[in-house]
Amino acid sequence: MTTPVRDLPLLLLGSGSDPASERGVDCPGELPPASDPDLVARARAAKAALGDRVFVLGHHYQRDEVIQFADVTGDSFKLAQQAAARPDAPYIVFCGVHFMAESADILTAPHQQVVLPDLAAGCSMADMATFDQVEECWEALEDAGIADDVVPVTYMNSSADIKAFVGRHGGVVCTSSNAKRALDWAYAKGSKVLFLPDQHLGRNTAVLEMGFSLDDCVVYNPHRPNGGLSDGELAGAKMILWRGHCSVHGRFSKESVDDVRARVPGVNVLVHPECKHEVVTAADLVGSTEFIIKTLQAAPAGSSWAIGTELNLVKRLASEHPDKNVMFLDKAVCFCSTMNRIDLPHLVWALEELVQGKVPNRIEVEAETAHYARVALDQMLALP
Repeated sequence: MTTPVRDLPLLLLGSGSDPASERGVDCPGELPPASDPDLVARARAAKAALGDRVFVLGHHYQRDEVIQFADVTGDSFKLAQQAAARPDAPYIVFCGVHFMAESADILTAPHQQVVLPDLAAGCSMADMATFDQVEECWEALEDAGIADDVVPVTYMNSSADIKAFVGRHGGVVCTSSNAKRALDWAYAKGSKVLFLPDQHLGRNTAVLEMGFSLDDCVVYNPHRPNGGLSDGELAGAKMILWRGHCSVHGRFSKESVDDVRARVPGVNVLVHPECKHEVVTAADLVGSTEFIIKTLQAAPAGSSWAIGTELNLVKRLASEHPDKNVMFLDKAVCFCSTMNRIDLPHLVWALEELVQGKVPNRIEVEAETAHYARVALDQMLALP
């Protein structure tokens, strides 16, 4: 005898709504639990066996089943710094994505080995700017006669190859919290900036924090000849933005903001600067992941918050602040699909391999690339 399935309404796109599926940070299609109920015990046993030989880093966007085993949680650069501050740990297990593990390898000592539990955990934004594409862009700037006036700035969310390119050309790495300082430094050196790979962070910083106009910014599309721009457009621009974006933050829309304001009286809209310009300008507050966390910590009890960032973090904030009404900005649930590749089975496998004396999925940046990437990272650390 088969069990009858509850009838579900079929809602065509843009037609109707199901209140039961719009529960703030709850997801009707929650990620399934690990199939092996012994995984938590196995992770604990492996971590205990390794002791101080392993240091586990967990990015804020990781799911809770992984975060519980992290020695430190944070954003990508904070975690790489934390790894470098633990030279006694020969194994660094980075629960994040590929570019983060690369940065940890660049900043840690030669005897330390960085492990990424799943090599498929990449970053769609970082993948939107390849070394060959950026080299071709620089040639276009040279052909336009403006390369000497351009200072490259790359977001932390970029590959080691791109960081090294920026280091070779006298540029700097930035995070979402120090992007303005990085741009101030760059404009003291040149009259133009090539900002890689997130167009939204570059545009939002230039326009909202530095007083530029939208007309001062152009978007270089690596899939079009000469980036889809004329030499005159390149010459007239102050900010040359790479055509890249975050697949999570790019989902939020102005309509998302308008909708939550209509549904939740007095709601505070808090978004990440990787969101589109029209979303950022419609929000109440804009800031990095760490800024979002600190803002919720300081918020008064009873306040309502619609947060535009990755859902694992929003769910965690809602759980940590039950006295506040914390919800996801968009009704469409959006986990970071690549970040979620680091799940408990992969973490357990990596830890148990280390217990057996094997180093799985080691992330190792080639020496010359690491050197020039370190130049750009050190310049960021030296920002005034």
